[in-house]
Amino acid sequence: MGMVEGKVGLVTGAGMGIGREIACLMAEEGAKVVVADFNTEAGEATVQRIREAGGEAVFVHGDVSDEAQVQATIQKALDSFGRLDIACNSAALSRGSGPIHLYERSVFDQTLEMCLTNTWLCMKYEIPAMLASGGGAIVNISSNASLRGQAFNTAYAAAKAGVNTLTQSAATEYGHQGIRINAVSPGVIRTPGVEKYFKEQPDMAKQLEKQSLMNRLGEPREIAEAVVFLLSDRASFITGQILSVDGGGSVKK
Repeated sequence: MGMVEGKVGLVTGAGMGIGREIACLMAEEGAKVVVADFNTEAGEATVQRIREAGGEAVFVHGDVSDEAQVQATIQKALDSFGRLDIACNSAALSRGSGPIHLYERSVFDQTLEMCLTNTWLCMKYEIPAMLASGGGAIVNISSNASLRGQAFNTAYAAAKAGVNTLTQSAATEYGHQGIRINAVSPGVIRTPGVEKYFKEQPDMAKQLEKQSLMNRLGEPREIAEAVVFLLSDRASFITGQILSVDGGGSVKK
């Protein structure tokens, strides 16, 4: 029997990378999955992969920085499967980098909207759906950039630090109502975006590998394993936590 057998789950940003692996593992572990992404082709490819493996999934197109689309996404889950038990808010997009004094206000605002505000919006509509079915669990995807800041990436680091505090604040609000809320904070993970960056900057691969105590990058599946565990009943006494999955990068001196 799978860790989330019989549950209904939602994964945002599930079209590729970490989000896709979370959705696929969630299905492997027995959940019916709502795959949400603003990239229709990528999202449908995730659904196809789940179905080919014998799982059950539906795709919903949506920009989770838009409140009406978030509401429609949750409604799709309810219409498709009747309830919502677990959710991972993985969707995020950083719009730029550079020194603070040269940062454009519009770029800063967009990064906050697509990394922090979108997570809040998802929780705003996931939580009532879970309360209606007697409880649930949420995992938000943070980043190790949130733990000690990251030069020239301040908007993203600040947004993800906000995700951490949002997670802990929400956990204190809803723990007594049967909803557990945690966050997973990845280190450097071998996602398609990172692979593209390595092709452009080949010398960076070795440098980033050294950020981990294990001298390697993480794999999206390793993040998925942590997320699905936290969403499962095996983590029934864990809430309000920020779990770094980073090969020890966050404690490396």
